[in-house]
Amino acid sequence: MKRITAMALITLAQSVMGAATPVEQPKVQTRDLPSEALIKQNKTITFLAAEELSKTLPQKIDRYTQLLTVVARGTTLEYFFEINTGAKSDEAVRKEDRTRMERAITQGICARSKRFLDAQINISYIYRSAASKAELFRFDITRQKCAALMP
Repeated sequence: MKRITAMALITLAQSVMGAATPVEQPKVQTRDLPSEALIKQNKTITFLAAEELSKTLPQKIDRYTQLLTVVARGTTLEYFFEINTGAKSDEAVRKEDRTRMERAITQGICARSKRFLDAQINISYIYRSAASKAELFRFDITRQKCAALMP
């Protein structure tokens, strides 16, 4: 559960307002957010993040890949990519590239999206073929999956 501290808010307010004299520090108060409130908050964060990320899309990632859209589904951010596989069949791409891509993508998301994952916001990368529009890969990343990568 998340904890909210009054001390952090007071410290921030003092630094912003430039408090010149020490202020008597109140006792730190914390409270647990009920699970329902935390889930609602995370859904809102997920929606706002998807909305913000989508403002610059579509976006070319490399010479084969394009990020088309980001969608919020509950507390999961879903990134939809399209891959130009050239002459390779969808089945060949699935067979030859899945393991390598999953490892690289999972490690990258675990490193770069730690704040989302720690807040129990999951991330999914969905790759489709530019030619057939068929789904090639889906990588669902959670905080638990990242923790399993650690030795």
